Amino acid sequence: MKRMYLALALVLAVPVFAIAQDATPPAAPAASAAPAASAHVVKTPAELKWGPAPAGLPTVVTATVVQGNPGEAGLYTVRLRVPANAKIMPHFHPTDEIVTVISGQFMIGMGDTFDKASMKSLPSGGFAVLPAEMHHYAMAKTAVVVQVHGMGPFAITYVNQADDPRNSPTAGK
Repeated sequence: MKRMYLALALVLAVPVFAIAQDATPPAAPAASAAPAASAHVVKTPAELKWGPAPAGLPTVVTATVVQGNPGEAGLYTVRLRVPANAKIMPHFHPTDEIVTVISGQFMIGMGDTFDKASMKSLPSGGFAVLPAEMHHYAMAKTAVVVQVHGMGPFAITYVNQADDPRNSPTAGK
């Protein structure tokens, strides 16, 4: 009987010992592996500086950089002012685009052809995630402010190169 209890105790002890060894915490990563702390960003609307939108957007659109640099790798946030009835023809981006409507009525459609009838209208507070490479287009139903954020660098490719404002005869003037 004593042998049976001893055998049972050994059988039960081995897994407990193995579990205790597996519970050893991993070594802490080297100090150089820790991500650098980023600066906080706190801005009032009055502190936002508006100017020309990134290249490739219609010239009637103005923009302000809220955070980051859309021209470089990394997280960025911009706001765009788009006048009523302005269109952004079918295009896509190499990275995800996240859009929040701050004010006004913004419309978004999917596909290679601008089709106002199939667009979804987003009021203030509306939100859209447009995955990388997804072909889409937009229009301001009223004057709008939209916030766009994602991982830079920001780039835009038009489905039809004739729609690209950079190809306009007045581009760069």
